Amino acid sequence: MNFKKKKHINFSDKIFIAGATGLVGSSLKKAFIKKGYGNPYKGGTILSPNRKELDLSKSFEVENWFKQNKPDIVVIAAAKVGGIIANSHNPVSFLLENLKIQNNIIESSWKNGVRRLLFLGSSCIYPKESIQPIKEEYLLSNYLEKTNESYAIAKITGLKLCEALRKQYNFDTLSLMPSNLYGPGDNYNLENSHVLPALIYKFHEASVTNQKEITCWGSGKPLREFLFVDDLSDACIFALENWDFKNNSCPKGINKNNLSWINIGSKDEISIFDLANKIAKLTNFKGVINWDQSKPDGTLRKKLDISNATSLGWVSKTSLDEGLKITFKDFLRNYSNKSLKK
Repeated sequence: MNFKKKKHINFSDKIFIAGATGLVGSSLKKAFIKKGYGNPYKGGTILSPNRKELDLSKSFEVENWFKQNKPDIVVIAAAKVGGIIANSHNPVSFLLENLKIQNNIIESSWKNGVRRLLFLGSSCIYPKESIQPIKEEYLLSNYLEKTNESYAIAKITGLKLCEALRKQYNFDTLSLMPSNLYGPGDNYNLENSHVLPALIYKFHEASVTNQKEITCWGSGKPLREFLFVDDLSDACIFALENWDFKNNSCPKGINKNNLSWINIGSKDEISIFDLANKIAKLTNFKGVINWDQSKPDGTLRKKLDISNATSLGWVSKTSLDEGLKITFKDFLRNYSNKSLKK
């Protein structure tokens, strides 16, 4: 399918990356620059204020920033994120902070003439007992996984707000729902990290301290699809450049209307048990792996149907083995000597 006749973003655009210091935002900023965006010699700018410069949870501050800087393109990669423990213990902050951040950015973008906005969600928006692989139209067809319900509801709200603005005001919004992300710059704090970086930290620590055994949460049976963060960045730029809602061949939902969001994932699906063993080998851990089945597993399977992304011409490029090697090298270089538990 050829969408190359017209690009929907330009090298001369002002591009605002909300959350540019995080896992996704930092990768995305590098990807934009690599492709030639943000180059002042081409008239372009990448706006990436940190939290001290712009508190996204404060509506008045966000509104004033948009009036002063007037970005053409906005990507919302900012969010409060965390694993099962953090989500279970802090449902209010995961719901309230994410609603504030995304609503402030989306509303200010709409009011201040942003030409195109990309909202990043998560595969956790889909029902816990969803048919596999998960199609976009399965959204809201059943109940959510309780351990991350607040985060999921916030992301669903952001997606639906973008969809409503497109429908009612013709505001050019699009949304991507990625599978489980990992990569350089991830969060390795055991109290609020996701499963893959948490396992890297735990197995590395056990290896360097010559521990004889290690305990992992749950049964190890859940299956997860992991997407290397640079592949998501590639998908974001591809969608911004090429996804044209006026094209008759655009992905459509069950009602035959153009979808306002699509899934982004990889071909890799692996059990947590097998992932733990991969990371044990990668970190040279030689001991025994125990499984604490008193701890929650979360959703047993979350495999996204990515046929709509592939129909647009996008596919992931990084295998799980390759991505894990890159991620572990980054961990050793930047994080392994730091105190990550505090």
